[in-house]
Amino acid sequence: MIVGAYCNTPLLYDPLKKEAVVPSHAIKRIALLTGGGDCPGLNAVIRSVTKTAMNDHNIEVFGIEDGFLGLITNRLRLLRNSDVSGILNIGGTILGTSNRDDPFRFVQTESGQKVIGDVSDTVVSHYHEHKLDALICIGGDGTLAIANKFSQKGLNIIGIPKTIDNDLCETDYTFGFNSAVAVAMDAIDRLHTTASSHHRVMVIEVMGRYAGWLALASGVAGGGDIILIPEIPYEIDSICQNVRQRNEYGKRFSIVVVAEGAKSKGGEMVFQKESEKPEESRLGGVGNVVGRQIEECTEIETRVTVLGHLQRGGSPTAFDRLLATRFGHRAVEILMQRKFGHMVALKGTEIFPVPIEKAIQQLKLVPLDHPLIKAARSVGTSFGD
Repeated sequence: MIVGAYCNTPLLYDPLKKEAVVPSHAIKRIALLTGGGDCPGLNAVIRSVTKTAMNDHNIEVFGIEDGFLGLITNRLRLLRNSDVSGILNIGGTILGTSNRDDPFRFVQTESGQKVIGDVSDTVVSHYHEHKLDALICIGGDGTLAIANKFSQKGLNIIGIPKTIDNDLCETDYTFGFNSAVAVAMDAIDRLHTTASSHHRVMVIEVMGRYAGWLALASGVAGGGDIILIPEIPYEIDSICQNVRQRNEYGKRFSIVVVAEGAKSKGGEMVFQKESEKPEESRLGGVGNVVGRQIEECTEIETRVTVLGHLQRGGSPTAFDRLLATRFGHRAVEILMQRKFGHMVALKGTEIFPVPIEKAIQQLKLVPLDHPLIKAARSVGTSFGD
């Protein structure tokens, strides 16, 4: 037996691998945070991580309040079984979250002026002050990009991918996406009946940021007649022609599903709010633009519904509950294997560790030859091109 540098923990030598193996009891205390926008399934992950760590490995688990802001302001609390029981089906996050508090670009007010500074060393100090052995970060590309920077600063980081946008590379699905699709699909179903009754065009704007996964999946599932996504710039004349043809064929209503990041050919995305900081820019309003243009060129009454944060709220679907539970369990497993700097990812039916750095290199956009686009075109769906 030899003695390792990690807290004087004994290292066992594995003659087959010809390397020292850190026994599982080297990890005693971990923390987890939820960052970025909320979504259904976050509590399911918190539950899975906490119970797996405590029940299988006798590890203390601390919850960090309000994402990285909680690490900046040193707000951590010990999680117990009672804290994470009965939360599997509850939306949101019991820890709170924030999508504005990047420790590497933290906004503070000094002498009445807003100043951007780097407080990442404060986070590192709090990490060591609480004698944490690892930090599990649950979030999308923004949260994981910050987590990756802390990994480079020497913290032991494990990532869990979350976003209703499903735009993270290296994983087939993120939890939260399926629940958001279900909400949007239900809304489209309901709009069908009122659109049919009044012979109107119904435009429904969904989230998704710069990727069209949410609009594509909910639009196809809800039987949308026209689906507009960022990856396929639209032509308003093509949309109007499609609406007119439906009218001529006796289909006196149309459902248009619009991703918030959709844009016309040669045009720009529509923002409610633009900022130099990408995380503070807010997409939205393209549904109203498209709706107004359709009504003007077809003279058919058009109504617009913006789903907004309805897509983030409510209970997770069965799929997201299962995926979140598996992600949480697997995250603890790779943590015990000391595969730090990695994120759990769903590939097919299995969950594997992938480098966080690789997962955040670029957004996962909808390929133009995606099978769902091909299937949608075959059943008569237009993409406005």
